[in-house]
Amino acid sequence: MNKSEFVAKMADDTGFKKVDVEKFLDAFVSNVKEIMAAGDKLQLVGFGTFEAKEREERTGVNPATGEKITIAACKVPSFKPGKGLKDELNK
Repeated sequence: MNKSEFVAKMADDTGFKKVDVEKFLDAFVSNVKEIMAAGDKLQLVGFGTFEAKEREERTGVNPATGEKITIAACKVPSFKPGKGLKDELNK
């Protein structure tokens, strides 16, 4: 399912116009990014937790040449599903 299909489904489920649902979805995604970039986490009980995790610098191997390379430290997005979501998927 892509974004436009998801927006259409949400509009059907809620009775809101597609344009309004898309604004809500864009605002949600934007806010999740801001929260994670600030080092905070967003916990939606029953669904899951969004947070940014630190990945330390590490040594890797260039598969084309076999040369060892240093991979810089960075932040990576993380999602940990909640119990409610896990239960729904495993019905």
